[in-house]
Amino acid sequence: MDISIHATYLPHNDRDAAIAFYRDVLGFEVRNDVGYNGMHWITVGPPGQDVSIVLYPPEATPGITDSERAAITEMMAKGTFASINLATKDLDGVFERLQARDAEVVQEPVDQPYGVRDCAFRDPAGNMVRLQQLG
Repeated sequence: MDISIHATYLPHNDRDAAIAFYRDVLGFEVRNDVGYNGMHWITVGPPGQDVSIVLYPPEATPGITDSERAAITEMMAKGTFASINLATKDLDGVFERLQARDAEVVQEPVDQPYGVRDCAFRDPAGNMVRLQQLG
């Protein structure tokens, strides 16, 4: 089979903050910004890669109940609803850049006992973003 990852989804609750973080802090391209009824779906991704992250408004999820929406909002605020793992060849340099841009640091770069060096921070919606060293 010839299957590749095309997109993954992360919730967002502030269009401008999401774009500023993913475009201006991480250096991703904004590939699409679609608005409907005051909500925005934003597609971002690293330049030169085909995979994308779709930042979506969780309240637009079909069939979501008020109690589910409240639970998602609470989990987003705590950073426990969604996450993504990214990788770089320059973990310490990227970490310094993120820290200088006031990204919410959860974990400074560290050598993990399971063999990777990584760090963690949160995006403006509270999503956990883990970043690990390549090679």
